[in-house]
Amino acid sequence: MSDVLPLGPDELLTTTRSVRKRLDLERPVPLEVVRESLEVALQAPSGSNQQGWHWLVLTDADKRRAVGEYYRKAFTAYRNSSQYPTTRSHGDADRDATQLRVADSAQYLADRMGEVPVLVIGAMNAKAELPASNQAGMWGSLLPAAWSLQLALRARGLGSAWTTLHLQYEKEIAELLGIPENVRQGVLLPVAYYTGDTFKPAKRQPLDTVLHVDGW
Repeated sequence: MSDVLPLGPDELLTTTRSVRKRLDLERPVPLEVVRESLEVALQAPSGSNQQGWHWLVLTDADKRRAVGEYYRKAFTAYRNSSQYPTTRSHGDADRDATQLRVADSAQYLADRMGEVPVLVIGAMNAKAELPASNQAGMWGSLLPAAWSLQLALRARGLGSAWTTLHLQYEKEIAELLGIPENVRQGVLLPVAYYTGDTFKPAKRQPLDTVLHVDGW
């Protein structure tokens, strides 16, 4: 059993940040620590308790490098698109500055995704062609477990970052890793020990700007 940090629930939830620049690319990550964290994640809820999730843990250098290259290509296309966050202002200087920092760290991760010691892909049993209608029910059976995994990793001194840009090349990655057609990928988590220990709650928009009680 690996050591677990003495974090209370609120501290764990509010200090589990997306870690990009502070991922330690040199320190090996024991597979057993990832397994322990996944055991915690499997306690998350899933629709009708179907537990139709799958977890691909990539430690092989060549496979990590190949997935990292797909991610880099997808990130480059996103960065050059009109959807990239830094292409527009939020009308708030502090928030704009934060977005610039996030963009810088996102670029850093994109350039090094294939060097991260462990990559974890969360996937779900599904039809080969996803419905065009609302898919919330399906992904709602995977995403809570993926977030629980991030929390469990944080409690064990490891960092991660929620990413999905690799899905632009989902079919290519499925072929690379031998993923069946009826299993669809939902998230890619780079996993590594982090440097420093100064995580704190992030600045967020005030609750009242998004809270709606008894209607919009």
